[in-house]
Amino acid sequence: MKIAVSSTGKTLESEVDPRFGRCSYFLIVEIENRKIKNMKAIENTAKEQMGGAGITAGEIVANEKPDAVITTNLGPRAFSVFGQFGIKIYRGQGKIKDVVQDFIDKKLTEMSGATGPMHMGFK
Repeated sequence: MKIAVSSTGKTLESEVDPRFGRCSYFLIVEIENRKIKNMKAIENTAKEQMGGAGITAGEIVANEKPDAVITTNLGPRAFSVFGQFGIKIYRGQGKIKDVVQDFIDKKLTEMSGATGPMHMGFK
C-alpha cells in the first residue's frame, strides 16, 4: 500500500502540514506487512502558485498513484481530483511517523468531503 502525506519537511519526523495545497512537501510512504518499507519526499511545486494550488498539488500526488492521502485540511478542488482516481483521504495531524502508524492501526477518520474553502491565490 502507498500513502501520501502533506508534510512540513522531508522526513518521517516532520509534522503533517495542515495546508494540503500549500504544504512544502509530500511524503510518499510505502507500507508492507504493517510496517514502513520505503519513503520519499517530493517538493510541492504548487505551493507558490497564485491560484489553483489545490488542484495542481492533487495532480502531483495522484501521479504517484497512492491508495490514500493523509492531511488535515483539503479544499474542494483537490478533493475532486482524488475522487476521480478513487484515492481515499484521511484526516491526520502530528508527527508523520505517528500518523502513519495510526493509519496502519486504522485509527484515522476518512474524510467524506472537503474540509476547507476554495481559495483564490495567496492569503
